[in-house]
Amino acid sequence: MANRKRPIILRCPVTLEERLLIEQKMAQLQTKQIGAYLRKMAIDGYIIQVDTRDIKEMNKLLSAIGRNINQIAKRVNAGGPTYQADMEEIRERLDQIWQLQRRILLSQR
Repeated sequence: MANRKRPIILRCPVTLEERLLIEQKMAQLQTKQIGAYLRKMAIDGYIIQVDTRDIKEMNKLLSAIGRNINQIAKRVNAGGPTYQADMEEIRERLDQIWQLQRRILLSQR
């Protein structure tokens, strides 16, 4: 141990599925030494973190519009009146969705 080039040992328990995934990625790089692969990834690898808040907000608005449309459809199918306020709310929410979509697409450039 005293003559080792790398005297510090790190241990990282993994599941069988994780081990298989690591081996698959190692095969893509055509490396056989797991220690070399893990060192390389720990030192030179990078993490991509994606901000999905805009997409979540858009999904929330889409759900709200879907609920409003279902309520209006039930009223119309039951022979009830449609209300202009309902239609205006749907238009406003659609405008919000279009604005969010534009913002998401512009941030991807």
